[in-house]
Amino acid sequence: MDRGAVPVVAEDGRRRIARTDVLLAEPRLAEAAGRLGRGVVKAAVVAAQRRARAGEIPPGAVADAAVAALPVTASGLRPVINATGVLLHTNLGRAPLSDAAREAVALASGATDVELDLATGRRARRGRSALAALAERVPQAEAAHVVNNGAAALVLAAVALAPGREIVISRGEMVEIGDGFRIPELLAATGARLREVGTTNRTTPDDYAAAVGEETGFILKVHPSNFRIEGFTRGADVAELAGLGVPVVADIGSGLLAHEPLLPDEPDAASMLKAGAHLVTASGDKLLGGPQCGLVLGRQDLVRRLARHPLARALRVGKMTLAALEATLRGPRTPAEEALHADAAALRERAERIAARLRDGGVDAVAVDSEAAVGGGGAPGVVLPSAAVSVPEHYAVRLRRGAPAVMGRVEDGRCLLDLRPVPPERDGDLAAAIRAAAAR
Repeated sequence: MDRGAVPVVAEDGRRRIARTDVLLAEPRLAEAAGRLGRGVVKAAVVAAQRRARAGEIPPGAVADAAVAALPVTASGLRPVINATGVLLHTNLGRAPLSDAAREAVALASGATDVELDLATGRRARRGRSALAALAERVPQAEAAHVVNNGAAALVLAAVALAPGREIVISRGEMVEIGDGFRIPELLAATGARLREVGTTNRTTPDDYAAAVGEETGFILKVHPSNFRIEGFTRGADVAELAGLGVPVVADIGSGLLAHEPLLPDEPDAASMLKAGAHLVTASGDKLLGGPQCGLVLGRQDLVRRLARHPLARALRVGKMTLAALEATLRGPRTPAEEALHADAAALRERAERIAARLRDGGVDAVAVDSEAAVGGGGAPGVVLPSAAVSVPEHYAVRLRRGAPAVMGRVEDGRCLLDLRPVPPERDGDLAAAIRAAAAR
């Protein structure tokens, strides 16, 4: 095949490694440089030359190796098929965006009217249509605000409502939210003082009432998210705290806006506000199924205090996040919702179909029953019946290093590729990835 680059030949007839400038002129690499940037392509070329000098590849294969090593985009992020069985996998970016949200992001990537009223030509409120969509979905909230993640929403509440004052919180809700970040340390960093009440397993309304005083900024109720305490326990509900004379802030974490029958113990924004919470904070990239952002919902005067605080400017979201959030709120069911509500029998049929086709090609694959989880700190202990394609354990590394990368999980000496988080339209891609792993 004519690849466009003329190999350099030494006097003794042996082929030498082509110079970098010659390789960069090769048509495939020249096209890639215009799409990905010269620096990205040059780095791939240099790495391939290094492999040739080490004897890992023939000198004439340098261009092919460089092309094969190029990323899909100029970003270092690689697409992954999530077959772990965890619907909202934090390490994989939590909720995948819907097609509607992706289209909205693409449109918002150019010039938009994010802070402009096109009818009048004057400045307009940033994110007004996204905030309107949020208000429509949670009519129990008088107002809404959006920041860049769930932790930021809680931090903004602390600095706006309790600067130098006390936040009353149960000892049983002093949780770590992941990657070493802990709620008490996060709040203390804002300058607020924590007033701990109750014990790890039991905190009563009287414990809160005894702690409330002139120094109280607000009462904080934190959903433990990724753990449960069972047995001799007692907790105070929002409704039991709403009449203590200070704001009650409920951090629900997972981002449910309304009650979900499949997750009866998972708190939602509408229910918390109905129960008397003055503010609710949540994440947008978990069960809501949208982009990473933090949601603040509740009483108008309190939301305004947060929105007008100087720190709010540092925590605001960009136009593409606003676009994705609005499309998530107003668009069709998200991939997270589809995965949560997927029928177990249909998942088994998909697994049987994929495994049968793979076996026809000589691949060791069988369909098995599986158990999936919500993930993302949501619905701890909830088991979702699922189905998986089971392949040899050593496929796990090959699948992870393939293109697209596939993440499964290893159990009892087999690699399980759970289909609940995998959209049905990706079944063909998953099967192709397994065949490629078997071939290697």
